[in-house]
Amino acid sequence: MVTLLLDSTRLEVVLSGTERALSFHKGNVVIERSTITRVQLTDDAWTWLRGIPNPGTHVRGVIAMGTWRSAGGEDFALIRRRRPSAVIDLEGHPEFQRIILTTRHGLALMQALRVEVAEEPADVVEIAAETGTIPVVPEKKPRKKKAPAPAPAV
Repeated sequence: MVTLLLDSTRLEVVLSGTERALSFHKGNVVIERSTITRVQLTDDAWTWLRGIPNPGTHVRGVIAMGTWRSAGGEDFALIRRRRPSAVIDLEGHPEFQRIILTTRHGLALMQALRVEVAEEPADVVEIAAETGTIPVVPEKKPRKKKAPAPAPAV
């Protein structure tokens, strides 16, 4: 899952080593806040994917990571299965016209973009939690498996 950092001037999509390798992208994706025109939440990011991976990795229905080229321009995608996602439309960005991310923090991103934030980058979930606009749900702890009961003696 990607980490989204936001400060007063830019949004940074922090990529893990695996995400960098699969997307063929050397560093994090940096977006100036002034280029963001719209953020939409979706349950199926695959419907927003347009064009062909160039360069990128695509396993149909499983992952789509990297730059996607189409007649409309270039998009950056980090899509995993059919999970909640955010679609960020950009205008004036030097590389991309759209960023499509699988993230469970889409609502936090939308809320964080609406408020003034500090100069220091902070996680969008922390920013949204500080504003009190969305409840912060703690991450689920893995359930412990019960040991199988011994068979009764006969």
